[in-house]
Amino acid sequence: MWAMIVKEFRQLRRDHRTLAMMIVLPVLLLVVFGYAASFDVPTIPVNVYGSGAEALAAELRRPFEPREAHPEGAFPEAEDALRDGEVPVAFVTTVEGLVVMIDGSELFTAKAAQGALVAQAQGVPGIPSTYPRMPDVEILFNPGLDTSAIMVPGLAAMILLFVGTVITSLGVVRERQAGTLEQLAVMPLRPADVFIGKIAPYFLVASIDMAVVVGAGVLLFDVPFRGSALVLALGAVLFLFVTLGLGVLVSSVSENQGQAIQLAIMTLLPQIMLSGLIFPLSSMAAGVRWIGYLLPLTYFVRIARGVMVRGASLAALWPSFAYLAVIGAAVFGLATLRFHRSLAPARTGRSRREVAAP
Repeated sequence: MWAMIVKEFRQLRRDHRTLAMMIVLPVLLLVVFGYAASFDVPTIPVNVYGSGAEALAAELRRPFEPREAHPEGAFPEAEDALRDGEVPVAFVTTVEGLVVMIDGSELFTAKAAQGALVAQAQGVPGIPSTYPRMPDVEILFNPGLDTSAIMVPGLAAMILLFVGTVITSLGVVRERQAGTLEQLAVMPLRPADVFIGKIAPYFLVASIDMAVVVGAGVLLFDVPFRGSALVLALGAVLFLFVTLGLGVLVSSVSENQGQAIQLAIMTLLPQIMLSGLIFPLSSMAAGVRWIGYLLPLTYFVRIARGVMVRGASLAALWPSFAYLAVIGAAVFGLATLRFHRSLAPARTGRSRREVAAP
């Protein structure tokens, strides 16, 4: 028995990837749940519109954080700011009083804003009152604050991430284990042809899965779809390029399917936890929040929710598209290079055999 224990320890010591995962993953979970797993929203960015905008902006108290004051603005400008994702809350001063417009697609921020408004209007001890009575509150895009309205777009993003990263990496590693990847390398095909041929089926499957999830969400859970399907499709294509590239990268450094699953999980977990899919980015610690800004899922979640729930246009979402395009180009280019290098030994062997042939 002792010999078996020693053998297992030696085998584990040689398996650096598994050992790293056993050490890194618990630390990662601790950091994520310690600094990111929070539904509390400490600050809420707001814009103020109307004739008394500047005075009201100066009087607002936490958690409301004034960004811009527009004395000439009114309800249309406030609604456009919420639809474009500039701020989740807008204050509009009118002759009749104060109206607060809240973006219902930002579920936890909306609930935090409602609670803060009630607390400040009722004069809760320790909370300074900004206005003499409860203002009129109007919740846009998701009036009932339904969880399904924000989770279905997120689920569509998770499906693209799962199929693009996990399934693609397993498929390519399976080819390597079976020896068929080397057979493809010695065929009269360019490496780019082999690469595109390998990822094309996963691209199609992920697209169909996303269409099914979005359609089921709209039909079964009454999730709104207010934007353009073409804009959402463009975002999905860019995000798929990133996830497929990640899948190929994972497969290029994995020797078997077990290692591929381990590495895929290590790339999936931070994206799910730190992208704003579950926990709002504004509730995370600053250091952890910056990690979220580097993850591609963060930007596709913004695109999916913006298009489906708010009806945001391409012009309003262009920063997220730009970030996805840059990340996609970098990851896809690196994945292509790694894939070509993995095929190089087999292709070199073929060339030598061709030269040696009479």
